[in-house]
Amino acid sequence: MTQLPILLVDDETGIRTALSIMLIDSGHAVDTAPDVDSALRIFEDKRHPIVITDIKMPGKNGIDLLREVKAMSPTTEVIMITGHGDVDLAIQSLQNKAFDFISKPINEDVLYFALQRAQERINMARELEAHTRNLEELVEIKSTQLIEAERRMAACQLFEGLTSSLSDFTDNMDTLNVFNQMPMFVSIHNTDMDVVSVNEHYRKRLGDLRGKDSWSMYEELEHGPRDCPVAQTLKSGEPGRGNYRVRCVNDNIHSVIVNTIPIMSTEDGVEMVLEFMVDLNEAEQLREELRSTQHKYEQLFDESPCFISVQDTDFCITSTNARYKEQFGDFGGCHCYELLMHRRNICRDCPLEKTFKDGLAHQMETVVTNQKGEKVNVLIWSAPIRDEHGNITQAIEMITDITQIRKLQDRLTSLGLLLGTTAHGIKGLLTGIDGAVYRLGSGLEKRNFERMEDGYNDLQFLTGRVKQTVMDILYYAKNRELNWASVDAGQFSLDLYASFAAKAKSKDITFDLDMGAVLGRFDVDKGILASALGNIIENAIDACTPGKGRVTFKVFGDAKQVAFRIADNGVGMDPETKEKLFTLFFSSKGSTGTGIGLFVANEIVDQHGGTIVVESEQGKGSVFTICIPREISDRL
Repeated sequence: MTQLPILLVDDETGIRTALSIMLIDSGHAVDTAPDVDSALRIFEDKRHPIVITDIKMPGKNGIDLLREVKAMSPTTEVIMITGHGDVDLAIQSLQNKAFDFISKPINEDVLYFALQRAQERINMARELEAHTRNLEELVEIKSTQLIEAERRMAACQLFEGLTSSLSDFTDNMDTLNVFNQMPMFVSIHNTDMDVVSVNEHYRKRLGDLRGKDSWSMYEELEHGPRDCPVAQTLKSGEPGRGNYRVRCVNDNIHSVIVNTIPIMSTEDGVEMVLEFMVDLNEAEQLREELRSTQHKYEQLFDESPCFISVQDTDFCITSTNARYKEQFGDFGGCHCYELLMHRRNICRDCPLEKTFKDGLAHQMETVVTNQKGEKVNVLIWSAPIRDEHGNITQAIEMITDITQIRKLQDRLTSLGLLLGTTAHGIKGLLTGIDGAVYRLGSGLEKRNFERMEDGYNDLQFLTGRVKQTVMDILYYAKNRELNWASVDAGQFSLDLYASFAAKAKSKDITFDLDMGAVLGRFDVDKGILASALGNIIENAIDACTPGKGRVTFKVFGDAKQVAFRIADNGVGMDPETKEKLFTLFFSSKGSTGTGIGLFVANEIVDQHGGTIVVESEQGKGSVFTICIPREISDRL
């Protein structure tokens, strides 16, 4: 694979030099810049397909460069270099269509892997664009040729009114220069049914048949010479027209349309017959080539590994390929944004809208839902379709499923973000633990039991939070096997309730436990499941207003499963937040949330063979119902 040129931007000279050497050794042409303004001047001149930039730099930062680069060249892929604790900037990078992240210190293998995937995406997009452009040009050429051939076929009819003016040719039969430029076979015959003269096109394709019989070039005349066109015109004195087959000089048989026009004398009636033949083989060959080209186009359209649709300027889908119908459904005649994106209006960053405005190709990465209700990460490309006058009448939209790539990328790149994000959280918790230890020690020293109790309660809560955070990191960093054990559901629920009662009290939130008398036992990994449910309880407490908030933890079950219902009267969620609730790094808490807890909770419940059902309305609170099968056999 030819290595693409790269623009490298970093304010640290040492990092710039080291990365440049690494990239040049791997075959890339590299330009470097120490700041955003210098980088933009270089990029505006060379338009590099790949840009690698540090996020934090003096003055304008990497986010500013990302926005400028994407505005000038939407197809350029930008890889961001992040440090620990850059989570807010990293999220901004995602929102501005960054391709990937690399954490400091930079691992050479991770860098090469990110570059390889960026090159593969760029090359795939270029190939699809080239194939589409070539096929459109080929269809246009063949269509033009077919129209020209049909015009030639119709041209012979123009000569039916030339009888009176052609009488001048009877005095000089060899003078047919006026017909030599015609793209058809022209000949003149006498009343003895001899070929008197032929034009140049006739001579080259059918032979110089002057002096031969007027029927000698025809094949399969049912009744012999009297069936030839000249004989019929001599007999009737009227122009004739019909379909015949003639033999060419190379012995090939061609189908022709024959028009005959009588040349009348003033005394003896028909004196000569003018014969025009239009070769149908050329038109039929062009039709066949057009059909073949259209078939190839349709085959490429249907068998392309992308989901392809064609839309008009009103964003109405006019056609889709087979893969699109199979994955999303047949939306012909419907608006894309309504049925595919489930929106009432055009998407904010719709690439088709941009293509209709500027006539250029655009891209967008988003998440859509297929016919099975599954979430699919997709990369959407758009390109214009123009008419013969160059006006944009439609646009083609190519959707590529990048779900597996995103999953792999998440595993490779999110650990750096995860560690950077949680480091700040753990640092804050440790600071709180220092304060709790101080209050506990101060209470011991002064024998102030109330202060000792406050310090102890805070210390217990904060160490629980540290444990919860570390468990989230370990669970996400490594898919480990569960440590199955038979657990008493009632005692498990009591312990879980007790773990969060202190936090609810400190926030002035009412925390109720509603539990059946006998809940029985179930097979679970106690510590991991408690971590998952704890994340949900903690979110419910945080969603409530102090003094007015209420969280209810209800536990019930049947012979097959144990159910945990966590209900709050907090802020609730809008449909978009609810849909993205279990997405990695998505948080409705702003900078105070990591976006990891609910993602991990969903993974844990799923690993236990359970389900989570969420009911929520903005301003009216939320209800999470988690159902866990009692026995391992129930999960199969």
